[in-house]
Amino acid sequence: MSNRRSRQSSNSPRISDDQIIDLVGKLRQLLPEIRERRRSNKVSASKVLQETCNYIRNLHREVDNLSERLSQLLDSVDEDSAEAAVIRSLFM
Repeated sequence: MSNRRSRQSSNSPRISDDQIIDLVGKLRQLLPEIRERRRSNKVSASKVLQETCNYIRNLHREVDNLSERLSQLLDSVDEDSAEAAVIRSLFM
């Protein structure tokens, strides 16, 4: 038994190999990089997990960039303007 598994609490739920295979398969379907590049080729679970981490990092960066742009936009419009009203309505 590996150290990682032996450190788990006896009360923690165990995930079966079949569940892991199913989850990795679902990740494969969600990741654009894998869907586009490797339609017919098998991709290892390790590669799927690496691509998942990269994809999530990229999404975080995109959210940060969009948040920054939105903040700049809000700073540039008059609070009582029609543009500000439209922007506020988008958040409701």
